[in-house]
Amino acid sequence: MASTADIILRPGEVILTFDDGPRAGKTPKILDALDQYGVKGTFLMLGSAAKANPELAQEVARRGHTVGSHTFDHANLANLPRQAALDEIARGEAAVAEALGGAGRLAPFFRFPYLAQTGFLRTSLLHGDMVVLDVDIDSKDYYKESAETVAARTLSRLDARGSGIILFHDIHQRTVELLPDLLAELQARGYSVVRLAPKDSGVFGRSVITAELSDV
Repeated sequence: MASTADIILRPGEVILTFDDGPRAGKTPKILDALDQYGVKGTFLMLGSAAKANPELAQEVARRGHTVGSHTFDHANLANLPRQAALDEIARGEAAVAEALGGAGRLAPFFRFPYLAQTGFLRTSLLHGDMVVLDVDIDSKDYYKESAETVAARTLSRLDARGSGIILFHDIHQRTVELLPDLLAELQARGYSVVRLAPKDSGVFGRSVITAELSDV
């Protein structure tokens, strides 16, 4: 499959994604909360963060989560010349893959920083066997609001949609604080968390996306 549009979620299914990490003091607590509820997430790591925290990057992979990339330095790619933007993407991928070492492999999932993209960049990535992850529900956990406010907004938007890919960031304390209660509420409301996982090979030589079910 070549894009988020190909990832078909059934009603009640949720994909949890975490951008910008890994970060000491935050990512491990995110992992503990996910472990507590037996669910897996997709971590879209910055190359610079993974390079600075390779042990954390490896821990994410060892705990069974999916690891993708998010550029090297979180540049707004829409503002860069085409080649510079592609280089930033490739540099990020390479740094995350190196940080993972033998702990796991880098999945072909990518998210644009700030969700800022161009048609050229998106097409180039899709033709290059990468899967661009868009966002159905932005938790806006980067706003300076309470954990309760962020969680309530996220759940409200999820209830309105019925399913979707949720954007969080594993670099914020409020996300660390809200996640256990949010996971409990997802369980109470009957949602199922699924994990994106690439198959080793697929039709036409391209990677294929599957959604693996986890118990909430």
